[in-house]
Amino acid sequence: MIYLQLFLSFLQIGCFSFGGGYAAMPLIQEQVVAQHSWLTMESFSNLVTIAEMTPGPIAVNAATFVGTQIAGIPGAIIATLGCILPSCIFVTVLAYIYTKYRNLSVLQGTLASLRPAVVAMIAKAGVSILISAFFVNGILSLSPENISFRMIFYFAAALVMLRKFKMNPILVMVLCGVFEVAAYAIL
Repeated sequence: MIYLQLFLSFLQIGCFSFGGGYAAMPLIQEQVVAQHSWLTMESFSNLVTIAEMTPGPIAVNAATFVGTQIAGIPGAIIATLGCILPSCIFVTVLAYIYTKYRNLSVLQGTLASLRPAVVAMIAKAGVSILISAFFVNGILSLSPENISFRMIFYFAAALVMLRKFKMNPILVMVLCGVFEVAAYAIL
């Protein structure tokens, strides 16, 4: 039963996550945290970090991680297949349609209309990740004991390193990880 739930959950995610991995994050969060309670919000934040750092598509990495956590290697395989199956089918059909009808204005208009929805889904994923990182209990509450000032400092420092000093993003992630390990050891 768990295998079927994993497959169907990630099949839904694969069907409706237009715009890539970041656009899929709210859908993954809804399935694995809200609907099925397979992961806590803190574990989901770790999932996002692991999925971003691991080579490959973020949604596929997330499916593999959740599948492994819930049902081991078979769960990872089933969740990953559920996640990629819709894309394989959609891309095959869309490639055929696009090559045949690429000059039609209706097709160009449809593609242009999807862009704002993709931007909104990516923005929601970013805001959800920031809230779970900046606030201890994952809920937007401005009480001082709920705010993670250390994470806000890491975010600001990473933003400065990326924007002002044009540092490599991988190096910035490693530096933030090293500082967090050091802070954890000291505190």
